[in-house]
Formats: sequence, structure tokens, C-alpha cells
Amino acid sequence: MNLSEDEWKKKLTSEQYRILRQKGTEAPFTGALLNEKRGGMFQCVACGADLFKSNHKFDSGTGWPSFYDVAQYGAVELIDDDSHGMHRIEVTCSSCGGHLGHVFDDGPEQTGKRYCINSACLAFQPESSDK
Repeated sequence: MNLSEDEWKKKLTSEQYRILRQKGTEAPFTGALLNEKRGGMFQCVACGADLFKSNHKFDSGTGWPSFYDVAQYGAVELIDDDSHGMHRIEVTCSSCGGHLGHVFDDGPEQTGKRYCINSACLAFQPESSDK
């Protein structure tokens, strides 16, 4: 999804733009989806791509939605990030390139990964009740 920065500014809220396009972060424990526990899919708010399944979400105690795996291989890209005087691995949406958060090697035993994702980057699509 290739939009100009002006188009992104029109499509996203100012907070979403700051995080997704300018690699910002939201304050911990403030995100609307932090405590979302229903079954469903977490999608990129910018482009609608499926990113994380709700059954991969866990409470990391960090203040951001955390997942131990992605929805499917290739859903996100991982990029070395040496900003802020430390080495981290940035997580971006593979479809639109939006910054989502970072991944760390201190997650649960299923994968050992903790995808620490800004709630403002996510839209939640609950499972259909007619299944």
C-alpha cells in the first residue's frame, strides 16, 4: 500500500500517524486493545492486513498488547533498530510498512517471542458469532 505522507495523514488519526509513520509509541497501559480478550483477529489499522490471532495474545505486564506469534508467516517484517542507544528488533506491517512495535526474546515458551505492539496500530475483528 503506497500512499503519500499527505494521504496517510488524512487516513489515520494524529496518534496513529505518529506511531505508524513516524515510529512513535503510545504510553503504556493506555491502549484501547490492551485488555481485549475476545476471540478474533488483530489487524493493521492502516491497511487491514491480518497480523495477530487473539489466541496468541498474552498478558506480559508491560502495558502494551503482546503476542507470542504472528497470524501467518510473512504478516510482519522484522528490522534491526539501533535507535535510542540500544539494539531492538522493530516490527512493521508487511503490507503497508507501518511501524507496529518491537519483538523481544522474553515471551512464553510456545515461541519465546514477545511481539510488543502499540494498540493504536491495531484494529480488532471479533470472531463471527454465527459459526
